[in-house]
Amino acid sequence: MTIHPAGARSSATAALAAILTVLAAPAFFVLESLWIGWALLAVGLGVAWVVDRKAAPRESRGPATSAAPSLLRDLSLVAIGLAIIRTISLEAELDNWAMLRFTLALGGAVAVPYLVSRFVYGDRVVRFPWRGGGRWGKFHWGWLVGVLIAAWLILPFYFISSGVYANWPEVETPNLIARLFIGVGAVGIWDELFFICTVFTVMLRHFPMWAANLLQSVVFVSFLWELGYRAWGPLLTIPFALMQGIIFMRTKSLGYVVTVHLLFDAVVFAVLVHAHNPQLLDVFITASARG
Repeated sequence: MTIHPAGARSSATAALAAILTVLAAPAFFVLESLWIGWALLAVGLGVAWVVDRKAAPRESRGPATSAAPSLLRDLSLVAIGLAIIRTISLEAELDNWAMLRFTLALGGAVAVPYLVSRFVYGDRVVRFPWRGGGRWGKFHWGWLVGVLIAAWLILPFYFISSGVYANWPEVETPNLIARLFIGVGAVGIWDELFFICTVFTVMLRHFPMWAANLLQSVVFVSFLWELGYRAWGPLLTIPFALMQGIIFMRTKSLGYVVTVHLLFDAVVFAVLVHAHNPQLLDVFITASARG
């Protein structure tokens, strides 16, 4: 993961380009407006082109190795991923076609930016550092325990009291429960591949960590909104998205942030099963209120 100095391109114009690009996510996934989303992507990439063009004369006078990365190229990777995701509805469904549709679209949203970065742009911006900083210590294990306890306490109350569990299909047979387990876990892994290893790392090449993290969280939370985390869900998903960015910066480990996410999603799965079938997995002390 290559991170250039935070001030290299973090001008107001560069920030505007990035903000416009990521705002396509709430346009696509919250407002569900294609034309607003495409317009924001077009304008954002256009502003990035202006930033690159203005920077080129200055960089051409210095050593080639000192040149800042292309903002247009990097933001285009985010735009490509968002455009691919938007080819499908994100409504949670468990039939064969829906699962294939999710696999192709979400898989493409990670694979295509990776391939473009590596083979077209030749800069390998998108990487997947599985092990990162080495062995897990007390911090790593302690955080996993904390996430599990917080999820067990908060998620049942959120899903059931708000009624958002109904955004996921009823799972009343072993086959559907198994499909839900696979779907929740697969999307959780994908979240980290796209939001952290693609969007976040791209933004880190141009902006300070806090700004890059805020930008990736906009995309993260918008996607989860259409997926079903509605009502007051953003009060949960925004902190989670930001913490995943912070944890990734500390650990440099995709494997660790995926583990955190999968633990969280294991509780999500259990809560959804319990919400649709109160007699199953009745282990949540905060699950009494129903919307």
